[in-house]
Amino acid sequence: MQAAQTGELGAALDADSAERLRAAIARLARRLRPTVAGSGLTPSQTSVLFSVVRRGPLGLTELAAHEDMNPTMLSRIVVQLGELGLIRREARSDDRRAATVSSTAAGRRLRERVHRERAEALGRYVGELEDDQRDALLAAMPALEALVERIGERRP
Repeated sequence: MQAAQTGELGAALDADSAERLRAAIARLARRLRPTVAGSGLTPSQTSVLFSVVRRGPLGLTELAAHEDMNPTMLSRIVVQLGELGLIRREARSDDRRAATVSSTAAGRRLRERVHRERAEALGRYVGELEDDQRDALLAAMPALEALVERIGERRP
């Protein structure tokens, strides 16, 4: 590995390996996305719902920043999810111009069903791998989890 490819935290991946890893993670996420439980939601709606369930209640500004979404698009999605009974939008008591969104019981149940379906599908596919591939994947889990944490620490 060339010196120009090392970062301040240590040796980085070469560009080709980094791209392969990014592409594999993105394709895996896309292929696990479709579920029966969440089939009526767009990927953006699903992402917003999951963020609200996981991190809520949230202010709309904070949610827009977390989702990296413009406020107009987020507002539409919040209305749609509200109409579906999955989230609740309420004016803040300290500032009636600002709103907070929180999940409903139906929203939390839907998130759990989608997560369960995705985990079951992933488990089936991993189970079909050769033993050495499955072992390598499981051995990489701590590194992948550490990578997620590191990336999460650096996001706004």
